[in-house]
Amino acid sequence: MSVAPQDVLVMLKLVAIGQRAWSYNNLASELGISSSQAHLAVKRALSARLALRQNGQITPQVKNLEEFLVHGLKYLCIPQRGELTRGIPTAHGAPPLIDMLIDPQDVVPVWPHPEGKIRGESFSPIFRSAPEASLRDSELYQLLALVDAIRGGRARERTLAARELGKRLKAYG
Repeated sequence: MSVAPQDVLVMLKLVAIGQRAWSYNNLASELGISSSQAHLAVKRALSARLALRQNGQITPQVKNLEEFLVHGLKYLCIPQRGELTRGIPTAHGAPPLIDMLIDPQDVVPVWPHPEGKIRGESFSPIFRSAPEASLRDSELYQLLALVDAIRGGRARERTLAARELGKRLKAYG
């Protein structure tokens, strides 16, 4: 059983939720996926040891998840870049990296989206429902932006994103 991009979206949502209780229906609704997709994503994450079952609850296995996100995801989910478009900023153009890296002359990467207010270079999201889900959850948005910086950023961006992602995952665990 192979890891799929939506599995990463689901695991990042579980990190964003923190220690609060969750259900497959709520997870699916908040991520814009079906309950069966959410269930399969968790099942694959458990199989890949990106999550674990403890005391009847499923939680992200943060050490393994961090290793996968920093070192493996860029080979599984290669971002497609495109023309200038309106969208939602991601990677180094979004919080938390925007304050550390952005140069006013830079064209920022954006997920193409009709509600986007920033014009930038088209950058494919990790999963089609990620932009909508990020509009509903700022913590998830920041985690996805960090992951995008690792997936498609330059060396400095990847290093800072990996460090910040590590801090957030350790705070969860």
